[in-house]
Amino acid sequence: MSHFPLCPRYRLDADDQWLEGVDPSRHYWLWVNGDRQLSVFIPGVLVTSRSELKEIIQDFRALEPGQSMQVGRIVNPLEIHCIADNCFAIADEIDGAPVWHLFDRETLDSLIMTAHPDWHCRPEDVELGRRHLWRSLTLPVAA
Repeated sequence: MSHFPLCPRYRLDADDQWLEGVDPSRHYWLWVNGDRQLSVFIPGVLVTSRSELKEIIQDFRALEPGQSMQVGRIVNPLEIHCIADNCFAIADEIDGAPVWHLFDRETLDSLIMTAHPDWHCRPEDVELGRRHLWRSLTLPVAA
């Protein structure tokens, strides 16, 4: 019998808006639990070719409960965990506390598709990329 978690997850058909956007560097910007005061970004899928994207999509669609996959990025690789048949998690940290962003299969599949080399973000999502750059410039260089 398959385990079906009854936890809330990000869905494309959700009543609450949770996706702020996808910036040009393919970071997924989320309003945590739909709270517009709590905006976070997580690394997304970034590829250099269509064949690489195809391989990642096939690997994602083949994930079984208990398995995970890692998609390489230069900094902060994306790790997707399959929790159940239609529940996937991406680990993050908010205010020093570990959290898991949960997604259904269709939603995460759609986000992965934004890695397509021909995909372009919305004009307003370019500002998200600027916010990401600004945040990185305000971090200390050395501790």
